[in-house]
Amino acid sequence: MLTIHAAPLVLPVGAAAVVDGAVAVDGDRIAAFGPYEEVAAAHPAARIRRWPGLLTPGLRQDRARELLTRCYHPDPREADELGELPLWGEEFERLAATMDTTRRVGSVRRGLQRMLRHGTTHMAGPFGADDQALRTAVARSGLVVRIAPSPVPVGEGMPDLDPFAAGGDLDRTAHGPLTVGGRADLAVFDVPDEAALYGDGPRPCVATVLAGRLVHRAR
Repeated sequence: MLTIHAAPLVLPVGAAAVVDGAVAVDGDRIAAFGPYEEVAAAHPAARIRRWPGLLTPGLRQDRARELLTRCYHPDPREADELGELPLWGEEFERLAATMDTTRRVGSVRRGLQRMLRHGTTHMAGPFGADDQALRTAVARSGLVVRIAPSPVPVGEGMPDLDPFAAGGDLDRTAHGPLTVGGRADLAVFDVPDEAALYGDGPRPCVATVLAGRLVHRAR
């Protein structure tokens, strides 16, 4: 079924922002984007999903390998003992010393799910050919792995699940521009404008669309 994702502001990247905009998605492809009234008139039978805030292309996570292999993402059942945030550094090393494959794969899967909750649809690779469990989990997630230099300097210290934490603007953090016929990878943030995506303020991701599928929706 063709779906129209509508938002008060659509930021296509590489083109002018669209107030009261929409993106029409057919299967895993973008069928159209532009002003909502025009997109809806061209696709009258489409299902409509209305979102708050602004809609952008999906984001790229440049520190995915560290997040998946050098961090432990606690199971919710471990929250009382380990908390809810990724464990890094000495805390990770202490856990890794006794971690079996099942627990490690569970952490990787949770890390991938948490990336989706931050609007990530693409990750910087590669992932080691000798780590089959990691490669399998990444492949099953549907996230796209890209092997290319980051346009934003990759920081040191603990990696952040939020791609904007690296300091790049949307042009440098999005996986690429919205294009008709391109893969439908989208993110929606409940913020009033592009400036609110940057800095230390909250930028809640309310939806992530991966190859046309709604894979994250905030409750």
